[in-house]
Amino acid sequence: MMGELKVATTTGSKITLDEATIESFKGSLRGELYLPSDSGYDDARKLYNAMIDKRPAFIIQCAGVADVIAAINLGKGHQLLTSIRGTGHNITGNAVCDDGMTIDLSQMKGMRIDVSARTVRAEPGLTWGELNHDLQAFGLQATGGFISTTGIGGLSLGGGLGWLIRKHGLACDNLLEVDIVTADGNFVTANAENNTDLFWAVRGGGGNFGVITSFKFRVHPVGVVLAGMLGLPIGKVTEAMQFWRDYSTTAPEELTSGMALLTAPPASFIPEEIHGSLIGVVAGVYCGEVEEGEKIIQPFRENASPPLFDIFQPMPGANAQSFMDTSFPWGFRNYWKSSIMKVVTDDAIDVMLTHFAKVPSPMSMVIVEHNGDGAINRVSPSETAVGHRDWSYDILICSLWENPVDDEMNIKWARDFWDAMQPFARDAVYVNYLGDEGSERVKAAYAAEVYERLVQSKNKYDPTNFFRFNQNIVPTM
Repeated sequence: MMGELKVATTTGSKITLDEATIESFKGSLRGELYLPSDSGYDDARKLYNAMIDKRPAFIIQCAGVADVIAAINLGKGHQLLTSIRGTGHNITGNAVCDDGMTIDLSQMKGMRIDVSARTVRAEPGLTWGELNHDLQAFGLQATGGFISTTGIGGLSLGGGLGWLIRKHGLACDNLLEVDIVTADGNFVTANAENNTDLFWAVRGGGGNFGVITSFKFRVHPVGVVLAGMLGLPIGKVTEAMQFWRDYSTTAPEELTSGMALLTAPPASFIPEEIHGSLIGVVAGVYCGEVEEGEKIIQPFRENASPPLFDIFQPMPGANAQSFMDTSFPWGFRNYWKSSIMKVVTDDAIDVMLTHFAKVPSPMSMVIVEHNGDGAINRVSPSETAVGHRDWSYDILICSLWENPVDDEMNIKWARDFWDAMQPFARDAVYVNYLGDEGSERVKAAYAAEVYERLVQSKNKYDPTNFFRFNQNIVPTM
């Protein structure tokens, strides 16, 4: 027997759901309902970021659309505080909430690939690794994700960076249609012909407008790619980053690349004598012909000569999404800071190296990504709700560590690093890289006119802010 259940509401109070209500609701589900006393509860509330330790009053692990509709209707009917969990990879931890209801989509992993049309319909519990694994069987790939364990849902709704971005654009640029359950419990389809305002808003506006139960993506012919990374001694990073900065903007769009500062892990491909040393890394994926890719990558090799290691090699496109997975393991404490860069100046490089030299954790890293000068810039700023399309580079400061007693120094390192980089940054940020940084930083993820339009969409589709556990667009109604 379940007994009654006290649940937080959107008004700040708690209500009691009686046993009959809970039993009736559970009986209506095809999926699972987990209470704190159930054996599956702790696994269902775990997230990528180990700093997040929230305890929902109950978790609904949906098996399909009907469960999502039932959960939203229950939440709206009782004004329950509600969070939406896809795969749980986002750093902020908005996927779960204390004392409220969590709608968990992680078991919804269906997909249907249309090879001739080069499209795929995918459910929100899939990761990019799972999606691209199946697409690879047909020589196809979707555009989202730098690592394989990221979920397709949250990444796409915030824009969707990935290794194919310069050639094929953001994940949301390749989104053709969504099925979505809105805050009033209605199931609607949004695309270029139907519910066009909603379709605009979900492509960049995050999870503010409803629960996506199906994504239809355009996918692309991608077979074998040239992918990997090469390492440099920290003393060569200044010259290497200057070269990478200048070369990457003129490289073919088939190449998406970045540079990172990190501590050399004890990996088999890294010489044992440099394990634990601070190093630089050039990483990239070339999605054209491998022979041509070798020519494009060669200048990086020559500039690094001799590199500490070089693992650029041909591999299936799906495999290219996982070669950096070990740098982003589940179960670590995470604190990230990010900004879109004006330009990667020589002074900016000096500041990066100065502050990285003080890194307190061997798991932490700093990544400078080159996402522009390609497909992302050819989409009109008004076509989607993506906040900024006119950037070439961004900086991502990833602080990762294990022990909670080290929280303060690791968070302080990331914040100090970010502060030092602000003279070289724009007042702009990629929304998926935001932490829990307040409403003004959410606004910084969008141009002013885009944010105002998002508020209008929020007023229409979620005027009570039922979907509030996200980078929140606050309604005015």
